[in-house]
Amino acid sequence: MGQSIQRDTDGDRVKTLSQKSISMPLGIVIRRVPGVTRWVKHVWKAVAVLPGASDAAWKEMRRDGEAIEYHAATLPLELFRTDTEAYLHGLCAKVPSIYVIMREGQGEAPLDFVLATASPYEAQDYADSGEELVEKVPMPEGLVAWVRDYVELHHEEETFVKRRRDKARVDLKEDGIGDARIRQASDVYRAPSSKETIH
Repeated sequence: MGQSIQRDTDGDRVKTLSQKSISMPLGIVIRRVPGVTRWVKHVWKAVAVLPGASDAAWKEMRRDGEAIEYHAATLPLELFRTDTEAYLHGLCAKVPSIYVIMREGQGEAPLDFVLATASPYEAQDYADSGEELVEKVPMPEGLVAWVRDYVELHHEEETFVKRRRDKARVDLKEDGIGDARIRQASDVYRAPSSKETIH
């Protein structure tokens, strides 16, 4: 296990947990807009992430008419060496994204936050369960570079090993034709001779 390291780079706090993973605090920005029906008072949607953000709990950031954006929470975004294939898949998307996993709030807050991940595979697992809300949020350029650097450092392509076939021609010999216990001095396909005596 490597030692934990804390360093600041361009205002982004990056924490190396161990040789197997790294972590960065990631602020989650939620926008509230009026609902479109009388049964839904408000609609909440994850719209942005803030790399290196400090802790926050539903801090209002901006207001535009009835639309309000909140720095709702800060979650650790962790990258693991074992998941680099998933991160690479996400980086190759038209819009590389962070997946924010949320649940309907149990207390005063409208949403509870479960996880922020760069792995589309992990996000799909949560989406398949049907118990959580999974939303894609575009990665800022600096975050794309941070994830890409990690993938380039740790990703190992699985080498495809082609099975080698034995190229020896087996159709040129007739060994093993017939019963190996019976001595055969000539063609095994010969017709029985009338001179042969059957005992």
